[in-house]
Amino acid sequence: MSLSPAFKSPFTDITGAILSHQWGGRCADMELRALDCLEAYGLDRGIKKCETLITDFQECALRTKELARYSAMKAERDRQYKAGERTKENRYAEPPQADSF
Repeated sequence: MSLSPAFKSPFTDITGAILSHQWGGRCADMELRALDCLEAYGLDRGIKKCETLITDFQECALRTKELARYSAMKAERDRQYKAGERTKENRYAEPPQADSF
């Protein structure tokens, strides 16, 4: 596994930062910590040593657990609606009133 492009050119240097989360994303700090760890240990040893940082960053970027939790809540709501435990009016929570911050 390599983090470098197959062909290095000025174009890859310019566009390399587009694929990172360093543009103010919510995962910028996690990405930086993971890459610092990989830089300190090298790529081969770093994958094993920095595994927790890398998995935390992947979870932050891909949101797999968040989407699985959302799907489980939606499936449970649908199950309750089909079983008659919820009516159509209270299938979902009431939204907040406009300008209620």
